[in-house]
Amino acid sequence: MGGERMPDAAVEGALRAAEDGIPVVLVGDAERVAAPLADHGGVLDVVSAADVIGMDEHAAEVRRRPDSSVMVAARLVHEGKAGALVSMGHSGATMAAALLVFGRLDRVERPAIVANLPSERGPVTLLDIGANADCRPRMLQQFAVMGSAYARLVHGIESPAVGLLSIGEEAGKGNELVRDTHPLLAATTGIRFAGNVEGNDILTGSVDVVVTDGFTGNVVLKLAEGEARVVFGWIREALRSNLRSRLGGALARPALRGIAARLDPAAYGAQPLLGVTAPTFIGHGSSDARAVYSALRYAHASVRDELVPRLGRDLAALAGTESAPG
Repeated sequence: MGGERMPDAAVEGALRAAEDGIPVVLVGDAERVAAPLADHGGVLDVVSAADVIGMDEHAAEVRRRPDSSVMVAARLVHEGKAGALVSMGHSGATMAAALLVFGRLDRVERPAIVANLPSERGPVTLLDIGANADCRPRMLQQFAVMGSAYARLVHGIESPAVGLLSIGEEAGKGNELVRDTHPLLAATTGIRFAGNVEGNDILTGSVDVVVTDGFTGNVVLKLAEGEARVVFGWIREALRSNLRSRLGGALARPALRGIAARLDPAAYGAQPLLGVTAPTFIGHGSSDARAVYSALRYAHASVRDELVPRLGRDLAALAGTESAPG
């Protein structure tokens, strides 16, 4: 029910997923969902929820509103009636519901949201991108372990290089959080810590996993997405500026579409919340039907490939040293 284009985009995306054989249960206001379902000529399972947590409300509302759509959806997963939770609504409320209903994996203090960013050498796993604005060194250590396991399981990278986002490559650079986290990561067994990395290292792919606090990670993600849109707008404007440019643009269009596809956040549709005991995916509030469809495919694959159980096993194996205080 949350998001700028809901519930219409959710219904359309879910119907497309159902056509691919992915079973989907829609959770929300049954009356509001009925109209777009009828418009699209489709039939899906709908579980009615009496309440919706708005995008402008506090995430803590989930505790006193058990009949909200995100809480009802989370309970369906917890009861085994669904395999994964996907939400394009309130990110904080989705994380709060997942923590409240599912709980955390062992060795995880706080879950983190992952972004898969394109780079010159392949996908880069960036976390956290918004679940935890304020972090302690121990939390970043856990993000590094989870990110390393995720990159190995999802992207097939045998020994992912992990970088700590900072303002310089030297160990002593950065704010207090980064300076305190650096030696902690260097001492963590089971991960290949590559030291500090800067923002430009994300796009060059010098490391496979980049760890940061949720405030910084969210700024990085939004900047990257916004810059991609602006640059492609400039390119379109330039290619339409005169006849010669339009002819050249026609020839370049297939190549540009390929680049746009690599940069399109709708390719994944939603990002996983790592650290909770059931698959949870959080999408953009501006998601369209294609993003919903991609998110459902991504979530379905995570259940099929047992991402959460495998992540739990990797966490137990990778975290060979106890987290230091901090």
